[in-house]
Amino acid sequence: MRSIFGVLPFMIAAAFSASAADDGPPGWAYGFPPGPAPAANPAGAPGGGGGRGGRGPQAPPDTSVKHLDGSKLEFTRAQINDGFGPADWFPDDHPQMPDIVAHGRRPGVRACALCHYPNGKGRAENAGVSGLSIAYFIQQMNDFKDGNRKSADPRKANTNAMTSLAKAMTDEEIKAAAEYFGLIQFTPWIKVIETTMVPKTRIVGGLFLVLEGGEQEPLGQRIIEVPESAEMTETFRNPRSGFFAYAPAGSVKKGEALATSGQCGLCHGADLKGIGPVSAIAGRSPSYLMRQMYDMQQSTRKGLWTGLMKPVVAHLSEEELMNLAAYVASRTP
Repeated sequence: MRSIFGVLPFMIAAAFSASAADDGPPGWAYGFPPGPAPAANPAGAPGGGGGRGGRGPQAPPDTSVKHLDGSKLEFTRAQINDGFGPADWFPDDHPQMPDIVAHGRRPGVRACALCHYPNGKGRAENAGVSGLSIAYFIQQMNDFKDGNRKSADPRKANTNAMTSLAKAMTDEEIKAAAEYFGLIQFTPWIKVIETTMVPKTRIVGGLFLVLEGGEQEPLGQRIIEVPESAEMTETFRNPRSGFFAYAPAGSVKKGEALATSGQCGLCHGADLKGIGPVSAIAGRSPSYLMRQMYDMQQSTRKGLWTGLMKPVVAHLSEEELMNLAAYVASRTP
């Protein structure tokens, strides 16, 4: 611990003078359109940040049996999205899941595999949890339990869901999940693409999905993270189908300059793959990374490691945070 706190003065000195954004959380990172949050929070959904409602009459439930290339198994949509036993298309891709990961515990603890997938890679609207140290994983669950991890955007319903889950889980269940996901290496999952134009999207449960038709719009100063295949991610929850992250041209290089001068590697490692209990961040979701830095900046995310990070991000502008997220996401995990 002494070595980590010993670098704190250097980290504080690396904080930049640009003012933090004062116009609210960046909607693109939290899974919402631009603009202020509505007065009423939208309804939550498994794995999402809310907002699935309000779409008019719903189609009849899809009861057809689904098949996925490379898998010998078959599931209906209801089975794929079962909170207490979601589909595991590729059971040979990962160690045997403990029951809390595979099935959760009724009535209040959904299976970890529902939102984060059996391989722990997660999606843009939640988090990738595989490859994290056991100590870090447990600390974060305790931070949720103690109210130290909240979202700067009150509409982010799955952050509140994690608080409820953490409070309902036993220490033994948290440890079992930590040990399981800690065994799984986090491999390349997100391809960062620098551009000025981006496909038009719709938002479903906090997840950006590309619209059919191929229309594009200016990207501006944001990162739009979308599944490689909307169908594979949203319909099948395919744990082998990753993401594209469209980032502004030049953002990766700018982010590298910030990371280098800010000496991120002192705590997260030269390769950003973590040191001891400090989290691995290379190749992780830029939406997630942006949310966490912004939450720390706004003091809605607290806790042990946040105390070290807060001085680093305190004076960074929203654009600088975005550039850092683009750079870190572009690194090989």
